[in-house]
Amino acid sequence: MKHLMIKLLRTDAGFAPLALRLPIGITFMAHGAQKLFGWFGGYGLEGTGQWMTSIGLTPGYLMALMAGSSEFFGGLLLIIGLLIRPTSAVLAFTMLMAIVTVHLDNGLFMSNNGYEFGLALLAATVSLAISGAGKLSVDNMIASKTH
Repeated sequence: MKHLMIKLLRTDAGFAPLALRLPIGITFMAHGAQKLFGWFGGYGLEGTGQWMTSIGLTPGYLMALMAGSSEFFGGLLLIIGLLIRPTSAVLAFTMLMAIVTVHLDNGLFMSNNGYEFGLALLAATVSLAISGAGKLSVDNMIASKTH
């Protein structure tokens, strides 16, 4: 088990992942807060759940809870650099679902509610899943102490 944790947390990446983790983490937290709490002009769980039901994602409330939680708590984990690989995988899947179910038919550009923003977030999370958290992270601190 210790070997698995070290493999999961260890990273050879330097400081570059921090440049992705912070802005992407803040962005995910804000979007999750819209879905979960209705902050920043969002609709909260009820409103987001109703919208998700309207586009065929049912049960809408549960889907809103899962999407909002992955974004809010995943964003928080990105910021502090904890469990970056599994968190990034969950967030990448969340973005893939958003692209396929909501944005793909609208084309690339955000001006048409397209998938360009979701694609950028997908690319960033895939990159973090591959690289790991980098030097300035809780993951690296834990891996160093257990090694």
